[in-house]
Amino acid sequence: MRKSSLFFLFTAANIALIGLITAHARYSQAMAETGIQERAGLVRALQLTDLCLFTEARYTRHPAMADRFAPFQDHPGAMEHFPSGSLVTPPLKRVHEHSP
Repeated sequence: MRKSSLFFLFTAANIALIGLITAHARYSQAMAETGIQERAGLVRALQLTDLCLFTEARYTRHPAMADRFAPFQDHPGAMEHFPSGSLVTPPLKRVHEHSP
């Protein structure tokens, strides 16, 4: 077999592989979109609220709803009581907030 034939065979195989990868990506995206729509319908039907990540402390249950000082409610220098407190990061400072 000539080197040019091997090159064209290699190029054709790569083009076919790229086509398969593109088809798989489109299929996966379509499946993900239908899954999101199904989950959104389930959330509406069951009237679910925010995701509860941990069950220990109120500031780790719903990080979006916690204030910045909730972990330090006992004392500003207090040690963390709950193991999940080390996994949840503090809320980011919002850009539109003005600090004095």
